[in-house]
Amino acid sequence: MDQQQQIIQWLYADSYRMQALSIARELGLNQWCLAAGFVRNLVWDQLHGHHSPTPLNDIDLVYFDKQNISERHDLQLEAQLRQNAASQHASFPWSVKNQARMHLRSGRQPYRSTEDAISYWVEVETAIGARLKECGDIELVAPWGLDALFTRTITLNPKNGEIDTYHQRITSKGWQQHWPELRLVV
Repeated sequence: MDQQQQIIQWLYADSYRMQALSIARELGLNQWCLAAGFVRNLVWDQLHGHHSPTPLNDIDLVYFDKQNISERHDLQLEAQLRQNAASQHASFPWSVKNQARMHLRSGRQPYRSTEDAISYWVEVETAIGARLKECGDIELVAPWGLDALFTRTITLNPKNGEIDTYHQRITSKGWQQHWPELRLVV
């Protein structure tokens, strides 16, 4: 089985993640996906033989809408997601970010799409997302591909280059303590 199909199979087998994907899909956002630890942690858990999923401290829902880049809109979307989840007797730690405005934080040129935006995230392995299409198929968004996820690495993104942020994230998130086979690639 190829890496993409393996991740998709793992997502389908995870009822928590499937429910989150379903709830996120209801918003009908442009180029949306649930990204970063939502997929990355799942892969690292599987590769390390963890029998239960690592709890997510947040679920990053990213999308791309140049027409409404206000942070307030993202907060309204988070509230809608919480309401939609509550109606299904569920709770998720949503974090919604319109990638059409995120270039402002880093002083970069405007991003062209969600995939372009996440291609600048600090670690290559974090630059991955999944979306649930209307037909029920899962689609992955992975501008750096999937190889790094399966080689048990934490790789500094060469497009980002923020080495201090990279080291700070590794320390603060405790990835190597939780997934001890991970090695750093700078």
